[in-house]
Amino acid sequence: MRTALILGAGVSGTSAAKLLGSRGVAVRFFDDRRSVVERLVSGGEHADGAPWSDRLLDDIDFMVVSPGWAPGTKPVVAARERGLAIVSEIELAIPDLDCPVVAITGTNGKTTVTELIASMGEAGGMTVVAAGNIGRPLSDVVGEDADAIALEMSSFQLYWTESLAPTVAVVLNVAADHLDWHCGLEAYREAKAKIFALQDGSDVVVFDVDDDGAASLVMDAASRRVPISGRHLPADGYGVDQNALVLPSGMIPLEDLEVSDPAFLADLVAAAVTAHEIGVPHDAIALAASGFVPSAHRRTLVGEWEGVRWLDDSKATNPHAALASINAYESVVLIAGGRNKGLDIRPLADARSVRFLIAIGEAGDDLILASGERPARKAASMEEAVALAESVAVAGDVVLLAPGCASFDMYTSYGERGDVFASTVREMKGEA
Repeated sequence: MRTALILGAGVSGTSAAKLLGSRGVAVRFFDDRRSVVERLVSGGEHADGAPWSDRLLDDIDFMVVSPGWAPGTKPVVAARERGLAIVSEIELAIPDLDCPVVAITGTNGKTTVTELIASMGEAGGMTVVAAGNIGRPLSDVVGEDADAIALEMSSFQLYWTESLAPTVAVVLNVAADHLDWHCGLEAYREAKAKIFALQDGSDVVVFDVDDDGAASLVMDAASRRVPISGRHLPADGYGVDQNALVLPSGMIPLEDLEVSDPAFLADLVAAAVTAHEIGVPHDAIALAASGFVPSAHRRTLVGEWEGVRWLDDSKATNPHAALASINAYESVVLIAGGRNKGLDIRPLADARSVRFLIAIGEAGDDLILASGERPARKAASMEEAVALAESVAVAGDVVLLAPGCASFDMYTSYGERGDVFASTVREMKGEA
């Protein structure tokens, strides 16, 4: 019997173990979290914890790596030195899929597009399963009766994937992010490019023509390139023209949509083009588009009081995402900062529409320094930041939490950060 060592016993790793078990492969786990190892052992699993020892590779035939494990970590390096095959959970599942796969990546927006594609398929009476980085492992989908799979792919997942050849690949944007994991921008771009690397002329790659990173990345793709835009109608592509979305399936008036800022419209057009390619009819695409509301912490309206809107975009964990949010509004009281991931956050303080900057977290001092003559204050807590925003906001402003940084200096996740912001606002302002 073959034996696999699985790095990481989270959602991805445990799903991989189930799939391998169904194939008659024995599994062992390695996880550097003691509580996880104790839980696995108490459940009868073979699991080891830190510190790592190369002896754990004895009698191992191959390694399955969960997305968060970087190439330079000790277990991965040791496996490579022994010549062991290293595969991802997604790579394990690909050979057993029997329906079309559309794959979505981007520094920002990929979850929204994945959700939209699934919603459009559902509205059209199709079963389009959303999987991958969106939360459900691809291995869980194996054996399901599905018409198509909408597979959200992070740069981590793409790095470890070698055989993905989707019918449609979507590249929304490519901006600096996770450079510590990838050891540089070029390696990050190379990982993103894997989403279309094995496509041929019968396949499609959809990309945002307004994003220089995405447009340059797909330049040499062998598949049919379809440009999209949330601002205009690109040549030989799809986008916005005369207050309507122009799509391959038809048109949707902008007045029919819940959200109409350019970043969301680009996501919507990308999803609509992809849905059309897998056979979703226009009526279903339009129905799903008109009723779609992005997931929590993605420019979520907390409430509006006295002409001031309060928006939670805590999911904007890098400057690219935060700037897309900031630039969607004319007058912004911005709450930004947190743990910087080695990225240039100075453009947040210099954005045209920022009228007042409130800086939080570890990156707060850097943001204040970058603000120059623009009004800015540092807040020691979210409660203080919200109180400051209340004191300076006037009718017509948007108070926007768009941190541009990770949350881990103050919170366990971007979700907790957004929840604290929203609850603090509601406690101060009452119901909208």
